[in-house]
Amino acid sequence: MTFFTKNFLLPSFALFMLFSFVSCKGDDKTLPSCEGVTYEYEGVDGPEHWSELCVDYTDCGGKVQSPVDITGAIDDAALSAIPRTYAASGTHIVNKGHTIQFNYDGGSTITVNGEVYELLQFHTHTHSEHTVGGVSAPMEIHFVHKNAATGKLAVIGVFVEEGAENAVLEHFVHHLPATLDAKYDAADTFNALDLMPADQDYFTYAGSLTTPPCSEIVTWIVMEHHIEATAAQIHDFEALEHENARPVQALEGRTIKHHKS
Repeated sequence: MTFFTKNFLLPSFALFMLFSFVSCKGDDKTLPSCEGVTYEYEGVDGPEHWSELCVDYTDCGGKVQSPVDITGAIDDAALSAIPRTYAASGTHIVNKGHTIQFNYDGGSTITVNGEVYELLQFHTHTHSEHTVGGVSAPMEIHFVHKNAATGKLAVIGVFVEEGAENAVLEHFVHHLPATLDAKYDAADTFNALDLMPADQDYFTYAGSLTTPPCSEIVTWIVMEHHIEATAAQIHDFEALEHENARPVQALEGRTIKHHKS
């Protein structure tokens, strides 16, 4: 190789690397702050775009996301029934825009893998977010528990099928707040245990919040058996929160385990 060729190629190579760096740098998308950002369940702000809406929502594009289709679950004899110590709570209902949420008084807990999680709230999705063999239920209730030391969550999912009147829900359906951030508080007490099936068989897997920021910090416990409510009771929730079910997400190699009593 001649001296001229060497001197020609070296600057050319340097220029190529410089332009490549600038080009790649320009391809990086800087996401905006999440302040004031809203998400929806359809359109340009729908689930397929959540990870692109703002900097705190990038987990929505992760590989440990929820909900999932429950299929191919593996029986695990090491699993046991989830110990639940629930006390009664006063009534604290708030319209969160995309869901109706019941905030729960302190002091109610479950124990998962030796760790204690306190029940913070439960809320509804119509139709269900999790599916079983590709089939959804008309409604799903998510009971959100938090471990104070780690900040991680354990969420119990309960399917609601159309059937007999649900006495607990009937007490609330006439008081559901109709507008965003509206609240209904009452001294009337109830126990969250009465909104769960008596049979404690469940499916469990590692996942995420099903709404932004989609944080991948959730141990999901999806009850195998459902509770019932009338079509009218389910409609009362659906009329306020509309369609608020995130599509099922790919398992990405995760295993769904099954506890059978």
